[in-house]
Amino acid sequence: MTPKKISIKDIAKLTNTSITTVSFVLNGKGRTSKELSQKILEVAAENGYEPNRMAVGLRTGESKVIGLLVENIGGPFFGEVAKVIEEEAERRGYGIIYCSTNNSIQKGKDVIKMLSNQLVDGYIITPLKGLEKEVQDIVTTGRPVVLIDGYFPDLDIPHVLVDNMGSVYQGVDTLIKGGYSKIGFVTIDFDLVQLQDRLRGYKEALSDAKIKFDKKRVLTLPALKGKDEQLAAIKKFLNETGLDAIFFATNYLGIMGLQCFKELSISVPEDIAVVTFDDDEIFNLYPPGITTVQQPVQEIAKSAVDILMAQLEDRELNLEQVNLQIPSKIIERASSTPKKNG
Repeated sequence: MTPKKISIKDIAKLTNTSITTVSFVLNGKGRTSKELSQKILEVAAENGYEPNRMAVGLRTGESKVIGLLVENIGGPFFGEVAKVIEEEAERRGYGIIYCSTNNSIQKGKDVIKMLSNQLVDGYIITPLKGLEKEVQDIVTTGRPVVLIDGYFPDLDIPHVLVDNMGSVYQGVDTLIKGGYSKIGFVTIDFDLVQLQDRLRGYKEALSDAKIKFDKKRVLTLPALKGKDEQLAAIKKFLNETGLDAIFFATNYLGIMGLQCFKELSISVPEDIAVVTFDDDEIFNLYPPGITTVQQPVQEIAKSAVDILMAQLEDRELNLEQVNLQIPSKIIERASSTPKKNG
């Protein structure tokens, strides 16, 4: 059975004082003797008193809570981002409410409405096309917002993300320098600016290496299809395009690619070299090791909290033009070993 939370009324009874006196002491207001104040605070601490954040917010206009809205809180990237954001926020005296959109516009709208009703002080949001109005409405009400892992091209809102274009360019360039030229690119049809930037990085790397872009070497998977259909599409792509290397635009696409290699008896890197965006434990464990673009999770999360806190501490501060694109790191493993005849 969950123990009942102690209330201000309970503390008043335990200290033989009035509810008003306890409220004043807990909120640092009024004139109360040092001895009585200390007694009330000790009783509150001993009994695990926690203020109702919504009530505090209604009274003070500040809830000391940040709303974190991401694509999928259960994913490895967003899970690590959320962990760092929580640690950084708690260090500054703020709590976090976590929410996921699962790339659903309606769920995103519902979650933003819920967070607004909770009177959160600020928001850290992974942008999803279709939520522009809701996010702009938050900014209009005076609540600070920081976007992570993407941005809205038409809105001036501070954002922090990895350098998507430069990261993919570097990954594809690693393959090209290894002697590979028939390089495929697998992405998904989410209308997200970061995915568009990754495709641009692929094209730029080919162009600078004087390798002609061939749209047949780009596979864009429909997001609404089931996993089995997506796997079948990747297998068909591998069988029909004669690739000697491939770049996966997300880690979950890379993981599906590994499954396809196994089912098609494709050896890495003997039959095909591989690089995938965003590192995952499986890429280190999968023989012979998969080369990845490692996102700077710590820097992204800490920078987002820093920017949000700066706005919370100074509501007149204008940071709408802040646009941080943090460089990634290539983790080279055996999947991108240079061709023996390259």
